[in-house]
Amino acid sequence: MVAEKVFTQLRRGTLEYCVLALLQGEPRYGFELVKALGEVDGLVTTEGTIYPLLARLRREGLVETSWQESGSGPPRRYYTSTPEGSRALAEFTADWQRFCTSVDKILQSGRRG
Repeated sequence: MVAEKVFTQLRRGTLEYCVLALLQGEPRYGFELVKALGEVDGLVTTEGTIYPLLARLRREGLVETSWQESGSGPPRRYYTSTPEGSRALAEFTADWQRFCTSVDKILQSGRRG
């Protein structure tokens, strides 16, 4: 497996786009995002990581928030991707595909030698 330091850097560089992807289908609240990410191997994260990330995405205009009543406690802040967030995700997705293809090409050429 990739050294933990390298894996942490990969996760750090892609986490915001994973969050934007999760927000494409429906509004979600912070802990719901933590749970969804935790269900994917390698993306386990904490509230201490997600909430500052969501605050930054909000400042950058990539997500917007609304408060909604909860049936099981206090109101929750829900996050939704903005059109700018959707554009950023689309650009990242295109770049990510190109990047993965390039890395795969190099890794496969190294195996042939």
